[in-house]
Amino acid sequence: MFEWTQLATFMLAASLLIVVPGPAVLYVVARSIDQGRLAGIVSVLGIALGALVHSLAAAVGITAVLTASALAFSTVKYLGAAYLVYLGITTLLKKPDLQEKIVVKRQPLWQIFRQGFVVNLLNPKTALFFLAFLPQFADPTRGSVPLQTFLLGLVFVIIALVSDGIYALLAGQLGGWLKQSQTFQQRQQYFSGLVYIALGVGTAVSGSKTQ
Repeated sequence: MFEWTQLATFMLAASLLIVVPGPAVLYVVARSIDQGRLAGIVSVLGIALGALVHSLAAAVGITAVLTASALAFSTVKYLGAAYLVYLGITTLLKKPDLQEKIVVKRQPLWQIFRQGFVVNLLNPKTALFFLAFLPQFADPTRGSVPLQTFLLGLVFVIIALVSDGIYALLAGQLGGWLKQSQTFQQRQQYFSGLVYIALGVGTAVSGSKTQ
């Protein structure tokens, strides 16, 4: 279905875009530092599932409907922003157990997975990116364009899984070192909370669907 040169060009372009840290990477890093490498990896899986949904939406044309409606775009954008701010506020309000060694309450992995999924699902910029980027590498003469679009999205998600997973592992290791400091343990939740709030505010004030 794909020429090797076409697929290689897509993979190179996707890799260059993915390795640059964006909101998803910042979310994964904050989660990894806050609760360790496993939590970071679970966040990556949730984000990947959200991206896969966007890929499917781009393939069947749902994203085109979203981009054609200013109201729909704004609704999704502000829902995503509100969810990120909510995560930030709840993180900031967590009360650690004041023992000799401070222990921050850990979240269940299923909840971390769900949060990663929702964060990416409610990111309209991800939807716009998939709609604008993926069809450029689809060739109508080589089969179904929707199928090609979805498969390209799947390749993109796999590359992102590897890249984001590396960020999660590195951030989790860094968090392990930092947690040897009691001062960091007292402040880590504020770091994570502020990152979530900053991402939410950045989403809310970002440009319109034409930008």
